[in-house]
Amino acid sequence: MATPVEEHVQKFDEKKVYAPQEDNYFDDGREIELLHFVYSHPSLTDIRGSPTRLLEAIDEFARTKKYLMNVGDDKGKIVVKLIEQVKPQVMVELGGYVGYSALLFGNAARKAGGKRYFSLERNAEFAAVIMSLLDLAGLDDFVKVIVGPSADSIGRLYAEGDLKHIDLMFLDHVKPAYTPDLKLCEQLRLITSGSVLAADNCIHPGNPPYLEYVRSSVQEKRKKFEQESSSDESTDAFATRDKEQYIRSVGVERVDEQLKGNPSLIYESKMIHSFEPIGIPDGIEITRCIGEET
Repeated sequence: MATPVEEHVQKFDEKKVYAPQEDNYFDDGREIELLHFVYSHPSLTDIRGSPTRLLEAIDEFARTKKYLMNVGDDKGKIVVKLIEQVKPQVMVELGGYVGYSALLFGNAARKAGGKRYFSLERNAEFAAVIMSLLDLAGLDDFVKVIVGPSADSIGRLYAEGDLKHIDLMFLDHVKPAYTPDLKLCEQLRLITSGSVLAADNCIHPGNPPYLEYVRSSVQEKRKKFEQESSSDESTDAFATRDKEQYIRSVGVERVDEQLKGNPSLIYESKMIHSFEPIGIPDGIEITRCIGEET
């Protein structure tokens, strides 16, 4: 039987389109420009304490000033419906950028009765933008921003006892890190039966290694587990621009080549088609962990 989250956008509304995506489309000062835009907005009084009004202001900047690499309204609605279904007590996002997803999904998770939302962002400047906007929206007591490489942050939250299980995880950071970070969560048993994953940009720009992993059977994963002596998370499967972005974001840091995850976890995975805020077709891969094979 179809569930609400299986619905997808049939046609893109051109009235909502963002400004064109340039060759250099982030970390060029536009994130700070966004802060100035928001805090000088004529509707600032109405924006205070309202995640919805703040999201509208962020969308306004991205449409009329400069492109922002946000999940956007169309794909965002898919994840909000998922949150309403799952009702996660603990939700984690990998990649926060300027806080659009933390505002949208954090607000939805709080309304659904959640206890904590973790936003993991490597870039300290972006994280500062997120924290400022969360404070403005009145979500800073619910959403906790963690600064640093995603794998390090996951490990630290686990070691300190702040993260014991992930009910829903949104992946939207550098694409080659999706699979190794998922495997790390599996090994720490943060992802177990009942956990749900929502991975952005699985069509544009695409993430073949991640899709292969979450769509593989236990037998296929076990076979690969036995055959491989090193990680298969090469950047070769990604477009040149995404490899460059990965190097720029991660630098010389390498994924843990010993990460094998938990190949015994059983996943059901499906692509929900939608659009990028610039109108290009994209999709969210929704993956549910339905058990563990012994």
